[in-house]
Amino acid sequence: MRTISQVAELTGISTRTLQYYDEIGLLKPSELTESGYRLYDDEALQKLQQILFFKELGFKLKEIKEILQKPDFDRIKAFKRQKELLLLKRNRTDKLIQLLSRLEKGEQCMSFKEFDLSDYITTLEDFKNNSTDDVIKHWGSIENFDMFIQKIKDDEAEVAKLAIQQFGSIEKYTEAMKHNLEHFSKLMETQLTEEVKEIGKQSDTLYGRLAANLSEDVSSPNIQSIVDELLQLIQKNSANVSLDKPYINVLIDTYSSDYIKSMTDSQYGKGASDYIVKAFRYYSENNVSENN
Repeated sequence: MRTISQVAELTGISTRTLQYYDEIGLLKPSELTESGYRLYDDEALQKLQQILFFKELGFKLKEIKEILQKPDFDRIKAFKRQKELLLLKRNRTDKLIQLLSRLEKGEQCMSFKEFDLSDYITTLEDFKNNSTDDVIKHWGSIENFDMFIQKIKDDEAEVAKLAIQQFGSIEKYTEAMKHNLEHFSKLMETQLTEEVKEIGKQSDTLYGRLAANLSEDVSSPNIQSIVDELLQLIQKNSANVSLDKPYINVLIDTYSSDYIKSMTDSQYGKGASDYIVKAFRYYSENNVSENN
């Protein structure tokens, strides 16, 4: 048995942190002395080690507690999975360090391959394996979801570029996507409210009108009016969106990516995505200032 002070000295974790873990039920001491002092055995230390690995991987304490309390939690299996994720993290860090070294020397490197999506793709695979019913319900089949994952792998550099533009980093993008997948059913229920359905319908109608006649000049008042309606709809229903050039450029980059282009053309007709990009670009160049 070790006292809380001995555990703190061994692990580098403060006694106050260990007390907090006890208070929230994350790591209870193995025993209490007659005087009320906490004691920890080897099993408790192994659990603490597991907690620290989860923390290193970016898990929140609440999430770690839920994982450890699952009846089917397998400690050895968890260690193997944590090792895989840490190796992915190390490989990504090594690539970023190599890229920074090149940039430090003054080289012009516009490659985004170093910002790989391995962690995100792994999260998608886990979601597929653990939430089969949700996958089938919202993607139609496991095969469709596999195609979705493969498309991300094929366009990894482009998806990474968009992720960085919209979220600031691959890590923040992955964290946001992990949260969405962990709460997928709840989010889908929320998104299917009548109000959101109506917004989706309005957006669909506007994109349909925008791509209805691809021979019409994108500079025409009719097309630019539709673009303006679309952007106003986005701003009205999205938090912290400013219709300035940087944001519209993100939309342009989004519809320029192969991944989004194939989905857009499938929904609105071949060439629709390129046409939408031209319409947005004309609007940006002729109607929007740098800071709007």
